[in-house]
Amino acid sequence: MADTSLAHILLVEDDTFLANIYKTKFEMEGFKVTVAEDGQAGFDVAGKIKPDLILLDILLPKMDGFAVLKKLKETDDVKDIPVILLTNLGQKDDVEKGLESGAVDYLIKAHFKPSETVDKVKKVLGL
Repeated sequence: MADTSLAHILLVEDDTFLANIYKTKFEMEGFKVTVAEDGQAGFDVAGKIKPDLILLDILLPKMDGFAVLKKLKETDDVKDIPVILLTNLGQKDDVEKGLESGAVDYLIKAHFKPSETVDKVKKVLGL
């Protein structure tokens, strides 16, 4: 197993049950995980902790994931943090919008098991 103990993931997910599943899976793999439950909190926390990678849902209270992604990419101290959109929105337009807005990947929750999501994150982080 690669050493992931230094990698800090910010998970922006409003579904507490799902957030706990992903948090547990990533922690079992040695990641440090911080969870934010709405878009505004996700943006604020990203600026404070400067995680190695952000997993971002799109359908969120207060600020949707596209707005969060846009703000992240416009903010100097967090704009280089890789963002993977992790959502149930699977329309081609949404995928294109996410990738054009600066996300490094777009994962549809229904198509990826948490373990596959961990593998994607490791790949993006070069682990």
